[in-house]
Amino acid sequence: MRKYFVFAFMCAILTAEAQSALRLPAIFSDHAVLQQNSEVKVWGWAPCTWAVKISCSWNPTDTVSVIPEKDCSWAVTIKTPKASNTPHSITFISGRQRITINDILIGEVWLCSGQSNMEYSFDWDPVDENEMKLLSNQEIRFFQPARSHNNFPQTNCEGKWKIFTPETVRQMSIIGSYLGKRIHEATQMPVGLIASYWGGTCVQAWTPKEIFDRCEDLNRAANNLSPVNWAPVAPSVIYNAMVYPIIPYCIAGTIWYQGEANTEQPQDYSKLFTSLIQSWREVFDNDFPFYFVQIAPWNGYGGISGALLREQQERTLSLPKTGMIGVGDLVDDITDIHPKLKQAVGNRLSDLVLKEQYGIDNLQPYHPRFNRLSVNRDKINISVTSTGKLTCKDKEIKHFQIAGEDRVFHPATAVLEKNGTITLTSKQVKNPVALRYCFTNDAMPNLFDTNGLPLLPFRTDDW
Repeated sequence: MRKYFVFAFMCAILTAEAQSALRLPAIFSDHAVLQQNSEVKVWGWAPCTWAVKISCSWNPTDTVSVIPEKDCSWAVTIKTPKASNTPHSITFISGRQRITINDILIGEVWLCSGQSNMEYSFDWDPVDENEMKLLSNQEIRFFQPARSHNNFPQTNCEGKWKIFTPETVRQMSIIGSYLGKRIHEATQMPVGLIASYWGGTCVQAWTPKEIFDRCEDLNRAANNLSPVNWAPVAPSVIYNAMVYPIIPYCIAGTIWYQGEANTEQPQDYSKLFTSLIQSWREVFDNDFPFYFVQIAPWNGYGGISGALLREQQERTLSLPKTGMIGVGDLVDDITDIHPKLKQAVGNRLSDLVLKEQYGIDNLQPYHPRFNRLSVNRDKINISVTSTGKLTCKDKEIKHFQIAGEDRVFHPATAVLEKNGTITLTSKQVKNPVALRYCFTNDAMPNLFDTNGLPLLPFRTDDW
């Protein structure tokens, strides 16, 4: 009888291990970067009758234990120390199964997401090998989920952590690469970048389904895009496959460059984008900062849809802990929806992150903005909020328009006054009531503050 029980017990062990192996999601792999000084969630799958024990090399005496759920999933929180370039390891044990992930660094983790202008990598253009060598750094790593989409949330994705080397960095977003480089230079901390992006994708596809279920207006906006042949446009399908699998990996913040794919229906973008940010913070259980790029000038949009989309993006700044940069001047060709000056975009975005999240006080990353206007007969005078007085880089100020009660806009002559204000007139408008600046699809600004940042596009009407 005793031999029978021993035999049955051993069979149970073998059966359990055969049916459900100890597994980790792809984002927990060699070379990973974990967020410093945080309670970081780790998760995976294991036989539900065996406790999973986790031991971290930075605190080997403090073993964390968790019992898997009936579906064999488990999740638990571990505490990370302050940032360090000392490689660590984490060991996971379930019964006789053991997984160890090595070369783990503790530092700052940022999610880089959006569409093609975020995806734009060094592989898109002839590569400067010297630049690849300069960016190479053992303390900067990236994890890139494979392109995928699904109607249902996926618990894992394809991908692995890669160290910045001359061979690997060329696959990474240029904007994300310079964010990582600048953070590392300023803080001397390891940096991890999660590179989840897909060119030509709409904001709806990156947003959880629950958001659309809660609001009739958002549900309508979720389904108002025409099909395209380069990416899915159905709501939530990319979120399900390229964001959900990494939830709730602990991150310091998110950078985002997207919006071009939503110019077909720009009037919905502010609500959609705000909902995406709020929903990501909710599912990650992390009120992280969210910084984004206002889409660049391009002459291929219909009507003034590009200008309207930029306006919608700026409205999103009403949401706490958000920030936006303009790149209207960083365009080498307005017939190309993919401007090549991505290093400058990455540096401008990094300045904002470094100022607000890492306390680098000698940076001034804030663009000049419209403040107020006054009308005196046939003239409009406007003031702006800026660092120092504005200057014009050309012989004349371009891209101002004014309109009267007939709502017809005409090009305006603009004069910079000694007190820093701007006076606008037009022979076609005797009694102006509204003005616009760079409020077209492809207008490039030529008014700059003393820090070299352009005046952001704006309008005073709501027509």
